[in-house]
Amino acid sequence: MGIPLTKKEVITQIQKLQNERQSLGKKQVKELYPDLMRSALYYYLSWRHAIEESKAS
Repeated sequence: MGIPLTKKEVITQIQKLQNERQSLGKKQVKELYPDLMRSALYYYLSWRHAIEESKAS
């Protein structure tokens, strides 16, 4: 079982959620977008780090 999204796709998905003004709360994202959360935690130390990286990109 591999990681569903690439690092770039993780950032793109987070930016899309931000642009749509959707919640980036860890619990909500984990429930609604489990592949995004799993991939983000694979590439980054934490969900917060993934969000910060998406803002820097």
